[in-house]
Amino acid sequence: MRRLGLLAGASMLAFCSMAQAGTVRVTIAEYSKGTGPYFDAAAKEFEASHPGTKIQIEVVPWDNLQQKLTTDISAGANADLSIIGTRWLLDYVSQNVVTPLDAYVKPDFKARFIDTFLKPSIMNGKVYGLPIAASARAMYYNKDVFKKAGIDTPPKTWTEFKADADKIKSSGSPVFPFGLQGKEIETDVYFYYGLWANGGDIIKDGKSGMDSPAAIETAKLYKSFIDGGLTEPGVTSYSREDVQNLFKQGKVATVITAPFLLNQIKAEVPNLAYGVAPIPVGDGGDGGTYGVTDSIVMFDNSKVKDEAWAFLDFLFTTEQRTKFDKVEGFLPVNAKEAADPYFADNADLKVFTSLLPKAHFAPVIPGWEDIAQTTSNAVQKIYLGQGPIEGTLKEAAAKINTTLSQK
Repeated sequence: MRRLGLLAGASMLAFCSMAQAGTVRVTIAEYSKGTGPYFDAAAKEFEASHPGTKIQIEVVPWDNLQQKLTTDISAGANADLSIIGTRWLLDYVSQNVVTPLDAYVKPDFKARFIDTFLKPSIMNGKVYGLPIAASARAMYYNKDVFKKAGIDTPPKTWTEFKADADKIKSSGSPVFPFGLQGKEIETDVYFYYGLWANGGDIIKDGKSGMDSPAAIETAKLYKSFIDGGLTEPGVTSYSREDVQNLFKQGKVATVITAPFLLNQIKAEVPNLAYGVAPIPVGDGGDGGTYGVTDSIVMFDNSKVKDEAWAFLDFLFTTEQRTKFDKVEGFLPVNAKEAADPYFADNADLKVFTSLLPKAHFAPVIPGWEDIAQTTSNAVQKIYLGQGPIEGTLKEAAAKINTTLSQK
């Protein structure tokens, strides 16, 4: 009996080993309440057509994702696949923790993608990730508030925007004209919209643009909105989600954010009279949107690379991409998906896609997260009136330049 038991144990170990060999662990960033259900359904559908392969989905809140990955990678306990911010990719490539996908990416697979979105994941001529999520930013505006203030069209320039904001306030409307984000993720990005409109850059010739005349003008402009009572009070207490909620509640007349707000409006406040317009440009025509991609990568220490790739191949079929992007409100990264009437005939989404030729992506440089945080800290200090504009920006630029010089 003892021998039988040992054999049974050995068999069980072998079985577990085989099962483990066919299990692909996938770490997923939670974008919305629909993220987990989508991936669970995709995993089941994949498993049904790939007997012997198990897909283990782990959903992580976006704000916790980077810290979790850092911890998991350090412990050698990372999943086989994970969603990451594309801006983190260079650090992972330099640390040799992600594997190039070129052995799997054949020409017909590569042809599925819109080049704009695949390009950020290509480094040193190698494909290190696939764009799982893509979006841009545009201005949402409340048509009723604009109409009551005697404004027929959304502002095309920041000068017009400031004038419109003054009109809205003068009309006696209780609605604050500009929903300005000043907390958490993309606080720095909100500042870049004005920076780009003033002809500035985040980094130019290897140096920070935070002490440039364009940055100073932008800080003065945003501060004038705050001091003039043209934004919601206490902007540094409002995250991206917070200002989006203010817009849905009719408490701010404008907000600059991503296409996923369209799904939220449709579900939560379908009667809201809103429009979508390009982000205002500078008087000289400078400007642009913030282009964002998140990538899904395969870790180099995966023992099930072939199975993991098979799941990636499945996720990036036109059918799966269309399902996911409809759930999340992202832009298509698949050329055939983009032709789907849901995307091709949607006037609001067309505004976002029309801005892509002038999209600015986060610079792919080591230490980008530190630089973005330094920028956010500086603009928060200015918004709060806790430091002079020029001095605060120069201090931030010096710190960023130090970060750049250390890489």
